[in-house]
Amino acid sequence: MLARAKVSIVDPTPGVTRDRVSAIVNLESPDGRGPLRAIEFMDTGGFGVYVAEGERFNDIGEDLHKLTESIEFQIGEAVAGADLVLLAIDAQAGITPQDEEIARLLRERRLGPKGAKPVNDRKPPEIRVIATKVDGPRWEPHAHEFSALGFGAPLMVSAKNNYFRRELFDRLYEIVPQPEKSDDSGPRPDLKFAIIGKRNAGKSTLVNTLAGEPRMIVSEIAGTTRDAVDVRFELDGKTLVAIDTAGLRKKKAFENQVEWYAFDRLKLSVDRADVVLLLIDATTKISQVDEQVAMLAQKAYKPVIIVVNKWDLAEGQVGVKGKRITTTDYEEYIRKELRGLWYAPIAFMSGESGLNVHETINLAFDLHTQSSTRVTTGKLNRLMSGIIEKRPPPNKLGTRTRMLYVAQTSVCPPTIVMVVNKPEHFAANYQRFLLNRLREESPFTEVPIRLVIRERRREEKGRDGEGFAPELGAVDSASAAELFAEDAVGQRVLEVDPPTEAELAMADEVLELDLTEADANKFFEDSED
Repeated sequence: MLARAKVSIVDPTPGVTRDRVSAIVNLESPDGRGPLRAIEFMDTGGFGVYVAEGERFNDIGEDLHKLTESIEFQIGEAVAGADLVLLAIDAQAGITPQDEEIARLLRERRLGPKGAKPVNDRKPPEIRVIATKVDGPRWEPHAHEFSALGFGAPLMVSAKNNYFRRELFDRLYEIVPQPEKSDDSGPRPDLKFAIIGKRNAGKSTLVNTLAGEPRMIVSEIAGTTRDAVDVRFELDGKTLVAIDTAGLRKKKAFENQVEWYAFDRLKLSVDRADVVLLLIDATTKISQVDEQVAMLAQKAYKPVIIVVNKWDLAEGQVGVKGKRITTTDYEEYIRKELRGLWYAPIAFMSGESGLNVHETINLAFDLHTQSSTRVTTGKLNRLMSGIIEKRPPPNKLGTRTRMLYVAQTSVCPPTIVMVVNKPEHFAANYQRFLLNRLREESPFTEVPIRLVIRERRREEKGRDGEGFAPELGAVDSASAAELFAEDAVGQRVLEVDPPTEAELAMADEVLELDLTEADANKFFEDSED
């Protein structure tokens, strides 16, 4: 409710949340005149409730109660680093002995693993009780009983039906300490990357190595991570966000609804990432699950680094041929198993020891730069014209195939739109040929490219025999602006930033168009979808 988005997994099963799940929320001032306050909220696991009744063991017999100490450690870390602690208590259930125990531990500053020492290196956080599930006026008297815990009058809210929601936001704005810096928006990350893979591939271990602290729970129990957790850290003066996701397994093996929620978070994490790190466990064979995870990144057109994790354990081992395994051998194996990512770079590293971790992050920055690059319209037209002239698309009927116009309409992923007279001649195999040649001649050597091939609409056709302009110069400015407004099925395909004056000048020179900045801006406004 606070984040206005599906961040934490919500399910009636006790013990669903394990790691610290964070979200940055912009709070508005109650009178609408004050500045926005960017607040990082952290959701933690339920203290003392780590497994549901009768579900202590998972489907393969592993004892989930072993996670108790790790979950309590994450709770303690969240409390120790907070300015404000909200102790959530169910208003409909009332104060329980467990709530009283948590309140006592908070007062004594001993909330965390058993034997933990009080944290005295910073100012103690303010503690407030928040009464949840106050679904209407009749539950308000029950919420006021929480004042007996000694933390003042409780805050009240119902996250389900938004009762007292506005009041809660206003009170939080007043309670949260004033930030020291004048900029409340927080630093924008230079790179956001999602770490995906099957269970026990080492994703959480890698995040902890990058963060320099045990930010994620690491356990030999498969499926420990459930939520998609954003972890912000700095590296070489740059701000990065690593998104740790749940490990995937075959859908038919999903144990409960929580795993479907975790799978949904994984897909959303891929969509909002700049680069995807696909972790492959070097100590096991590439499985069907690895191929399914790779397909998620392919369908999202995200730059991918195939990260061979735990390489320190696999390097030098004797392979099936009786020889020691090298990076060359493993690269050949990967290219054979993950054919859809043949263009993606491969990194060999160890998330636990830190081997090649820094180099892998630098490679992620390189891929993001490639995906964000724009190629001028003139260069693209010369490049694609040369490719098609040397090897035109196959045509059984002998009809001449011509490219009328080509332009890059978007970045991340690079989107190339070609307008031709016969789109049906550009079969899937020929499109792959074009993409391969394009990678050889353009900056997009290791990132996915979206290629859109379409025909000019009837009202755009020229005066030649087939109804098409005989050359690019015959296209007027109005029709050129409309060429890329919709794809062949009438759906919008681009999201374009207004061109610079240099790009407009290049377009005028190459296409011989009278394209004014006003015409271009009008086109981009009409194509905002």
